[in-house]
Amino acid sequence: MNKNPAESTMELRKLSPPQIIFGTEVDDQSSSEQFLLSIYDSVQASIFVVDVLEDGDFRYVALNPTHERWIGIRSDDLRGKKPEDILSPIDAAKVRQHYAECVLFGKTISYEQCLQFQGIPTWWSTTLTPLRDANSRIYRLIGTSSNITLVKQAQEAVELQLQRGQLLEAIARRIHQSVELETILHQTTIELRQFLNCDRVLIYRFETDGSGVIIAESTVTDPLLGKNITDPCLGSKHREHYKRGCIQVVEDIYTADLHPCHIDFLASLQVRANLVVPIFKEQDMWGLLIAQHCRQSRQWQQTETDLTLQLATQIGIATGQAELRQQFKDLKAKLELQKQKHKNQLQQVRKFEALVRRITEQIRDSFDESQVLQTLTQELAELLNLDRCQIELYSACQTKVTITYEYSKNLPQCKGLTRQIADRLEVYESLLQKQPLQFLEIVPGWQPNLLVMSQMACPIFDTQGILGNIWLTRPTQEAFDEFEIELVQQVANECAIAIRQAQLYQQTQAQFKELEKRDRLKNQFLRNLSQELRTPITSISLAVQTLESVLTPAEILEIEIVPQLLQILHNECARESKLINDLLTLTYLEAEPDPPTLIAIDLQSWLYPIVESFRELTNCQRQLLNLSIDHALPLLETDITDLERIITELLNHVCKYTPAGESVTVSAHLTGDAIELNISNSGLELTSKELSRIFEPFYHLSKHDPWKHSGTGLELALVQKMVRHLGGSINVESAADQTTFTIKFPL
Repeated sequence: MNKNPAESTMELRKLSPPQIIFGTEVDDQSSSEQFLLSIYDSVQASIFVVDVLEDGDFRYVALNPTHERWIGIRSDDLRGKKPEDILSPIDAAKVRQHYAECVLFGKTISYEQCLQFQGIPTWWSTTLTPLRDANSRIYRLIGTSSNITLVKQAQEAVELQLQRGQLLEAIARRIHQSVELETILHQTTIELRQFLNCDRVLIYRFETDGSGVIIAESTVTDPLLGKNITDPCLGSKHREHYKRGCIQVVEDIYTADLHPCHIDFLASLQVRANLVVPIFKEQDMWGLLIAQHCRQSRQWQQTETDLTLQLATQIGIATGQAELRQQFKDLKAKLELQKQKHKNQLQQVRKFEALVRRITEQIRDSFDESQVLQTLTQELAELLNLDRCQIELYSACQTKVTITYEYSKNLPQCKGLTRQIADRLEVYESLLQKQPLQFLEIVPGWQPNLLVMSQMACPIFDTQGILGNIWLTRPTQEAFDEFEIELVQQVANECAIAIRQAQLYQQTQAQFKELEKRDRLKNQFLRNLSQELRTPITSISLAVQTLESVLTPAEILEIEIVPQLLQILHNECARESKLINDLLTLTYLEAEPDPPTLIAIDLQSWLYPIVESFRELTNCQRQLLNLSIDHALPLLETDITDLERIITELLNHVCKYTPAGESVTVSAHLTGDAIELNISNSGLELTSKELSRIFEPFYHLSKHDPWKHSGTGLELALVQKMVRHLGGSINVESAADQTTFTIKFPL
């Protein structure tokens, strides 16, 4: 649509007075016309002219060819029209605002704006210049515009790319910071809706039954958050479509290739345009990211689709991370529970160890089975928070059991109750095979309601057989765990020990009483025997003495053997008399003798004459006799008669078994808090067997008796009894060709 110079000149003559052009006064009209024509036709910028009417309204006058090409409207068609005649109401209001500002300020202004011509948005950079008449009134505006649509589109693309990057960075940052999934999804829907400038963005999660629920939403229309929605047309075909990673882009549901039921479904949700992208968690389809336009159709741009796909990928990562985080929390919580459980078990183990230790100590210190087991039932009930703890014992034939010990908090007492095993064979069959069992039992409560109790039975047994059972009753339906069963089994072992120990103690006591009875009978027999033997021995001794007094010395010497026979009779009577006396003393000491009569003595002065009385005997037997007593020994409180006999009997024994040329030594010294007496000889070493039997009655060391001395065989047995009667101790050691008797009397 090109105009020739003549047409342009005529148009300009109509447009401006010759005296003022663009606010500049020109005298030569032909020159001004030529100047305007060159600008009007040749400039590449768009030029338009607007009249300012008296009432302040605006009318278009003319366009240059460049502007005609840009907006697609001929100058003739535009002339005399208002902005509302060629623009939308919104665009017309914006244009009027700029025109009014130019008139108001009376100077050139510049601005950028986006206008739609024939439905095509175009960006313009415009400069408005006011023209004044001779009266300085602004009567016309001349505008020059440059089409900057491409620049603006480039800027918008950059801004969109920046916003897209910021949006992706924001969700990635939230994922990295382990923000809660609900917050991530909610914020993503808000930001995506703002970026797409659409009516609704939502996240739809699939359920296991094929339905789905809206778990996040940002909307300017009716909300759908929390609704469980099932698309009647979302069958296996559509699911496979999404599982393959395909998307759905619907610009208008009424023009798209959709099934009628799907159109009705979307319309029921007020959806006009729809963009659906699948969300994958690892390899499984988790849900859908959906953008919707509700008021009108929408042409979805490729950049918008790409961004939605990328956000769906990030959401899939977030769901996977949230699941891992939840698994970590669950694992951590489980570990905490296990830690707490382990701590509780450790505390319970310590309490249980203390219980077992107390039971063990009671078993060690007491043979009273009833005291131990009754205490055990109470402590076990308190430790395991039981309503009742019972111990029942089997009869000898194992046909019935009797509840012997019981501790109960809230349940009726059953102590002393006897049950026939045949009546509950299904229970006792396992117990008799030494297998614990537990079960739930319905029992009557304090109220009319019935109570369901958890019960466990643990058998009490040892290598000799089964003894009974421990019954535990808990006021809940919670079963006893393996840890508690092991603890109760340990208690059952302690019970078995206590029961067996009590049985052994009773048996031992019975045997001990029987032995005491036999010992009393033995001692009585020995006393009676000794009394009976003493009479004939006394008679024999008197007969010998009478015979000696009747016979003259000549008569005695007449028969050579008579003196020897008389001496044998004297010796044997004396030996038998001593044997009887020793036997009576021994039976007296083995019975319940009277306490000794204690006198304080000084061993330094008291012991010397007793030892010296053996000097002649040792000299006769060519033995050396030594005495060693520490100075400043404390006084010893003892029965001097018994102590003298002890030392005398030991010296007789030692001298008898000491070879010629060897020594016999007696010593006394202080050792710790006791006075120690040692009587030893050299040249004699006893075997361990001889040492173990040396204090036995009638035990003789015949092979070590070089002097062939006779004795009763009760001497050392009497010595041991007498030392113990005085509160001392005696033992014998033999080594390095020497034997030593050691007596200790505590101070």
